[in-house]
Amino acid sequence: MKDFRDLKVWKKSHLLTLEIYKVTSTFPKEEIYGITSQMRRSSSSIPTNIAEGCGRGSDAEFVRFLFIAMGSANELDYQLLLARDLKFLNEEAYLNLYAEVVEIKKMLSSLINKIKSDN
Repeated sequence: MKDFRDLKVWKKSHLLTLEIYKVTSTFPKEEIYGITSQMRRSSSSIPTNIAEGCGRGSDAEFVRFLFIAMGSANELDYQLLLARDLKFLNEEAYLNLYAEVVEIKKMLSSLINKIKSDN
């Protein structure tokens, strides 16, 4: 069993989740069950699935959960775009968060490829 806290991608995605919670706290209150909730769920799903995959018994299971984390990162990618277009995020905030999501997706992809090549 691997300790998810040792993975850089988990650390980075955890920090992103904290930032998403912070920025969405400024969204309109009528969006609490809309985009605010969606962004919080998709962002927290990334480190959650990394953690769950680390607790699984095989590399194949770990990779499966990393792919789920990647899907959540893609969801968040779109939700950031939507939040920007709805004017809930300014351009600078959008670009900073988008860059973090892109970096996390690259890290997930690299980790998946490394695990697959080791087997």
